[in-house]
Amino acid sequence: MVEKWDITIPELSGSETRRAYLYLPDYYNDNTEERYPVLYMFDGHNVFFDSDATYGKSWGMKEFMDQHRVPLIIAAVECNHSPSHGRLKEYSPYSFRDPRFGHIPGWGKITMDWFVHKFKPEIDANVRTLPDRKHTYIAGSSMGGLMSLYGLLEYNQYFSKAAALSPSLWVDPDRLSSLICHARLHPDTTLYMDYGSEEFQNHSNVIRSFGKITQLLLERQIYLSCRIVPGGTHCEASWEQQIPFFMDTFFYERHHQK
Repeated sequence: MVEKWDITIPELSGSETRRAYLYLPDYYNDNTEERYPVLYMFDGHNVFFDSDATYGKSWGMKEFMDQHRVPLIIAAVECNHSPSHGRLKEYSPYSFRDPRFGHIPGWGKITMDWFVHKFKPEIDANVRTLPDRKHTYIAGSSMGGLMSLYGLLEYNQYFSKAAALSPSLWVDPDRLSSLICHARLHPDTTLYMDYGSEEFQNHSNVIRSFGKITQLLLERQIYLSCRIVPGGTHCEASWEQQIPFFMDTFFYERHHQK
């Protein structure tokens, strides 16, 4: 089941409301003693329902979770839809300038501070989570993929695993590279990262950045699952097809202990 409610993020958008989503397994109420890991996701409006999705197609996460009975809670928040590039501002860790968008101030730290200091405590207080770092994950695509990678690295004391689908590495690959080199990482840090083969034509330098970022992550000796998706494109329908891959990365150890 998926619950929806309106929230505000005063630090980012004042009193303007946006939608929050909470997925609980169908069997959540069968055992009132059981607690679950939590996956926090960006672009919450695109995660569950086609009717809420920006382009009429969601990831279909509810159907996947219900079908496979994944023991996981998902908490997701809608992005900022402001026409003045609200999403880019909130989902960029770094300020940057782009010919298409002009100057974009990076509010990613404010966004992540809100997630870990406001949203996560609210979720932990109201549903049966496993609130420790080991059982707290983060995921997103595009700019949300960049934020998931940033969140795993910069906020590693809160998140042990992340899925960064088609991350927007073009924003500031040099500063991201520096973060990877200097982040304080726990030895169990796990990352799933991919990029669609059809996406490379959109940003000529991304394939170089993707290779460099991957190499740096390997040098940090994190658990890395990295893919170039054959025929993969930059859309929710393509990202939906990658759910089994990043879920297997998240739960690989659990599955193979049986």
